[in-house]
Amino acid sequence: MQIHIKGLKQLPKLVVGNRVPKDYFVTSGIGESDVTIHAGSYHVALRGAGIEKQNIMVYSSVLSAISTKISRPKNLTFGSVMETIMACANSVKGERATAGIIYGWLYDRRTGEKAGGLVCEYSDHGTEEHAKETLHASLNELYAADIKEKYEIKDIELYVKSFVPKKKHGTALVALCFVNHEVPIQGIIK
Repeated sequence: MQIHIKGLKQLPKLVVGNRVPKDYFVTSGIGESDVTIHAGSYHVALRGAGIEKQNIMVYSSVLSAISTKISRPKNLTFGSVMETIMACANSVKGERATAGIIYGWLYDRRTGEKAGGLVCEYSDHGTEEHAKETLHASLNELYAADIKEKYEIKDIELYVKSFVPKKKHGTALVALCFVNHEVPIQGIIK
């Protein structure tokens, strides 16, 4: 719905491209609850990760070339939207919950420039060792022959969180949490 106010000219519009995630930190947490998962063990795991006061959005698994790992900011705005790449495993009493993330950076073989990063998540019930093996295999699968020809993968980081809950529900999570974005300006419409 457009509102026209008599005597007011149409304002120009800014055309922007897709936001590009920039700075991120890595965090993890575990949680247990005798009540439920979503408003129980998952929330407790978010608290353990220090991101329980944010509205969490999860998206797929690539990093932009400008993405930079930072320390967790001290003051995150209560209720703000936090976009993440997250591994999250839920389980029941006595069953292991294991979450993990691995990522590596792709560098152009000709120029040496960073092109971006590949991220893989593990959300299952295996041991930490199994999670690590699976994460390495997943990253190697993404780093397929056609990518290997053009890019070299380096600077690989791996994070795993695992436990066996004693309460009815359990959650383990590991997340890359983005705190800002670059937004390319494509033009102005008058």
